[in-house]
Amino acid sequence: MKRISRAALAVAAVLLVGFGAVACEDDSSQETETRAKEKGYDKLVANQPIEVPEYSTTRETINRWIKTWGKAGSKGKLSYVYLQNAKGEYGYFVLKGLPVSYCALGTPPTKTKTGANGIVNVPLPEMDGTYSDGAGTCNTYYGFDATTGAYLEFTLGMNQSFFLFDQPATLPEFTSASQMGPSSIEDVTP
Repeated sequence: MKRISRAALAVAAVLLVGFGAVACEDDSSQETETRAKEKGYDKLVANQPIEVPEYSTTRETINRWIKTWGKAGSKGKLSYVYLQNAKGEYGYFVLKGLPVSYCALGTPPTKTKTGANGIVNVPLPEMDGTYSDGAGTCNTYYGFDATTGAYLEFTLGMNQSFFLFDQPATLPEFTSASQMGPSSIEDVTP
């Protein structure tokens, strides 16, 4: 019995050493390739350093968006949502505030927990007590009508798109758009 146990231990030790050597070779190969990538990147940076902009138009646009929609004075601001269908026809909604995608959440979708199995992301229920990953609903938007407060929802796709303005659009295709919600542009224009 002792011989069998010793033999089994010897076989296990040989296997462990063998697997360890293979693992070291894989790590070594990966490390070699990682170092090669890093050296290549270092050469590129030395020969072609990235330009640093003197001014960012992207940041300017973000700041203007914040001034339009994110300041205290923008509370209750109206948005004009124009939809175009596959036939090229236009319709519109007038909403209080911005339309919101179903993918936008007011609470985190997961919580990170550490346990015996390592770090795990655990799904959390949404505010209505249901679980959802948001997949398939990012093209569905909702909002509230400007004058009645009625809930409105629309889905994009299948050759349908929308255009969002913070004031009524003046291009001919938009001025002839048909009213799709309770509020008309005339209802909200002083």
